[in-house]
Amino acid sequence: MEAPKSTLPYPPIHDKSKVVVLSDWDGTITLTDTNDYLTDNLGFGFEKRRALNLEVLAGRMSFRDAFREMLESINIPFDECIRLLKQNIKIDPSFREFYEWCKTHDVPLVIVSSGMEPIIRAVFESTVGVESSEVDIICNSVKVNENGKFEILFRHPESGYGHDKSQAILPYRSLPHKPILFFFGDGVSDLSAAQHADVLFAKDKPDGENDFAAYCTKMGIKHLTFKHFHEALPIVASVVEGTATVEDVLKASPI
Repeated sequence: MEAPKSTLPYPPIHDKSKVVVLSDWDGTITLTDTNDYLTDNLGFGFEKRRALNLEVLAGRMSFRDAFREMLESINIPFDECIRLLKQNIKIDPSFREFYEWCKTHDVPLVIVSSGMEPIIRAVFESTVGVESSEVDIICNSVKVNENGKFEILFRHPESGYGHDKSQAILPYRSLPHKPILFFFGDGVSDLSAAQHADVLFAKDKPDGENDFAAYCTKMGIKHLTFKHFHEALPIVASVVEGTATVEDVLKASPI
């Protein structure tokens, strides 16, 4: 299958690394999905948003079209969206420790998101307390009109995913040494990545919206569930340090 054309550039891949961590942002690193927060509170609300997510999970609607519909229901200026998100969004309290561990051990951490770059960078800096330029962020973009109204600019507009996250993973599969790849996700925006990493971590969230784990179970894809990054860190560390193999850690998969 031909790769979808990207309208946005990619950062260079980490072709010298033995292990690479790739993670979704919204609902995985953040405790609340920023786009869900905007849709639920300032758009058409939780019930319609959740119904669209379930349509995507059932294969009756593309994520791209559902996501666009959610964002089009938000009627406040883009800069106000960013202000509200910086005030209200929190991250997994153990993510900063995980991020620092990766940095100390020369393990690249790449954020792969279906969100919009200005929002991710603003919230990353306000929550993690690190300049967003220090981390690779592969995501969608945004067009903001003079009146502040915005529209998402998809990385892969011809793909039903809008942003096909597998395209951030597959280049590593072409490298001679094929690094071990970890991917962290939580929801329907992560489905395109599910079959391409060595170890998948699926977020187990208290609100029960565990669509990524449900998809992996339905498709028979081995994965590990986690509530917080401090639970995943010893597993990643064991592989990096050579005390466990990918096969060893996947024995804990629920399928």
